[in-house]
Amino acid sequence: MAAAEKAVVDPLVGAVDQGTSSTRFLVFNSKTAELLSYHQVEIKQLFPREGWAEQDPKEILQSVHDCIEKTCEKLGQLNIDISNIKAIGVSNQRETTVIWDKLTGEPLYNAVLWLDLRTQATVEKLSKLIPENKNFLKTKTGLPLSTYFSAVKLRWLFDNVSQVQKAVEGHRALFGTIDSWLIWCLTGGVNGGVHCTDVTNASRTMLFNIHSLEWDEELCDFFGIPMEILPNARSSSEIYGLMKSGSLEGVPISGCLGDQSAALVGQMCFQDGQAKNTYGTGCFLLCNTGRKCVFSEHGLLTTVAYKLGRDQPVCYALEGSIAIAGAVIRWLRDNLGIIKTSEEIEKLAKEAGTSYDCYFVPAFSGLYAPYWKPSARGIICGLTQFTNKCHIGFAALEAVCFQTREILDAMNHDCGIPLSHLQVDGGMTNNKILMQLQADILCIPVMKPTMPETTALGAAMAAGAAEGVSVWSLKPEDLSVVTMERFEPHVNHEESEIRYATWKKAVMRSMDWVTTESPESEDSGVFCSLSLGFFIVSSMVMLIGARYLSTSP
Repeated sequence: MAAAEKAVVDPLVGAVDQGTSSTRFLVFNSKTAELLSYHQVEIKQLFPREGWAEQDPKEILQSVHDCIEKTCEKLGQLNIDISNIKAIGVSNQRETTVIWDKLTGEPLYNAVLWLDLRTQATVEKLSKLIPENKNFLKTKTGLPLSTYFSAVKLRWLFDNVSQVQKAVEGHRALFGTIDSWLIWCLTGGVNGGVHCTDVTNASRTMLFNIHSLEWDEELCDFFGIPMEILPNARSSSEIYGLMKSGSLEGVPISGCLGDQSAALVGQMCFQDGQAKNTYGTGCFLLCNTGRKCVFSEHGLLTTVAYKLGRDQPVCYALEGSIAIAGAVIRWLRDNLGIIKTSEEIEKLAKEAGTSYDCYFVPAFSGLYAPYWKPSARGIICGLTQFTNKCHIGFAALEAVCFQTREILDAMNHDCGIPLSHLQVDGGMTNNKILMQLQADILCIPVMKPTMPETTALGAAMAAGAAEGVSVWSLKPEDLSVVTMERFEPHVNHEESEIRYATWKKAVMRSMDWVTTESPESEDSGVFCSLSLGFFIVSSMVMLIGARYLSTSP
């Protein structure tokens, strides 16, 4: 019997989407933006101490290899020839810090995640060195000094991990965010791997000057980081190197964007004033400010949005960053056991229909924008004996929406022109109750693309458009029309404002909770001072009694 004919298709582009919770490899048709196939692997998060969050860089790398091979198998089952894959883009969790030995290819420590809090004492020490009348850090980077960004994580590794110290002294150490680690490994590793990053990821390190688009010697000196360990900072769309193994050996890696920038591109937010909000482990609202570098007066970050080619102009964005969004659902599942799967939260919230004045502030990693309060901790308040697990589930979803409202208010003040609608993406947007709540709390329509994989799509677009690949046109007239699902506000404005004002009271209660020893201390196992506030309130919830937590409303 003759072999089945391979399907004739347009040029294809693959995208690695490496997030905090999972890794995926997706393949798109470059002419229609249709998603043809993908594979996903969940990534284990490690919490060795209170406030610490890590992942194994080798597990992340292996998950990428596995996803690529499984996706190629699935394409074969669809009679799609993988030789049609002309380029690969990379999108990644930003700020997460990896340092490895360039001679052995071995990581020198686990990846320190973006939401890790161990560096608070480092931040406090460094903040005392910044002149009050000259915050050169924010001027050059657009970022506040925070545990969030890579430079302080790198400083902690230098100060606390002997393997890292020795490798730096021996000129064997390489630093990178997850994109750098993956590209170096995929293009050969110790055998000529390319050590690079793109400007969007570089802009999240606090070592990169977002005006000159170069690593900054003054910033590196301030943090005590030798510039020789830094990756080459390149545009978001150019050929970095070729895959050196696996089913896609020889295919160029030609796109690289931090996940939130990738989503901005995937949502086609190429015009000034266009914005998107991504609901993942955290929640991130970005507004394109074009070629103008706008500095916020309301707690937002100024960041590089993208630079789609070596000779293309850089575009900037204002960003509101929320540490805990989807992570609160995972916490309800893994820590409290209120749900067995993340998808169950929608059913739970539907049963309740309201939180009955229960408010949840999930400040597990402090509060990010617009407050930047690392000493805040999570609280649940407004509890009564009537409160049950359904109300807490509903309050958790509301918390994501209230946090987004805070960011949107800040964005509207900084931009001067309020958004008329909000474009959304990310895994949580599959939850229709969440999307309706978001429209009700914002009092504007929420627009969700019917193809939700916008982060991976953005990375694929950057890769396919790169010079030397050129299978994906980014001209406005050539971009695919994005069909949207629309959620209109259903509650009156006054009701929404009352609930939002009460939420703000709860946020104030969560602040300045941590007043004792920093989680950075190596002593004693760091017992609970870090999250004591949340531990106490969580215990109160449990003490209400299993009977109340398991009852329907």
